[in-house]
Amino acid sequence: MPKHEPERRCIISGEREGRDALLRLALSPDGEVLPDIGARAPGRGAWVKPDHALVAEAEAKGKLRGALQRAFKGDVKHVPEGMAARIEAGLKRAALDRLGLELRSGNLLLGSDRIAAAVDSGEARLVLHAADAAPDGVRKLAQRLHSAGGKAKAIALPAGRDELSLALGQANVVHAALRDRQAALRVESAVGRWRAYLGLHDGIENADGAPSAGLGL
Repeated sequence: MPKHEPERRCIISGEREGRDALLRLALSPDGEVLPDIGARAPGRGAWVKPDHALVAEAEAKGKLRGALQRAFKGDVKHVPEGMAARIEAGLKRAALDRLGLELRSGNLLLGSDRIAAAVDSGEARLVLHAADAAPDGVRKLAQRLHSAGGKAKAIALPAGRDELSLALGQANVVHAALRDRQAALRVESAVGRWRAYLGLHDGIENADGAPSAGLGL
């Protein structure tokens, strides 16, 4: 964590992390606690680790409500049920919205020919697979990435082709790629937060076939 990055404390575990490593919950004007995925809502915030199991357990045992009351100095009037699921839905929406923005900006490549050209040229920075992508198709793309000797990373999304296609307004989206470095970083950050919250650690590989150690490109 950079020295200048302010630390925040997880209200459940008590662990301290940089704010980018945690998820923010915010208090609405009427006292309802809501996920603040972009960490932009005004007022005080409460921070939790990106760990679905941790949040769900705290919620089930009644610890989450007490932790939120302490964090917001007793101003909490309502904690919606299913907070762990609400956070997951927010992370999912943020990741899929980011993919949509990059598609509309011309940064997200779809279609086997365009993806293959970006991979074979070594220009691809990030390759994405739907959760239900055929293993053979994933393997063939991995081989092409390795042969091209590029800097790409391949990531399996926590969403199947139907959900991905619906989010992007396209038919049968199974794979996607990005060539622009900054666009790839934006997508990887959003997808990485979603995957981390779900506890997904497999399904990320570098172009050399080795598991990725981090999110940098």
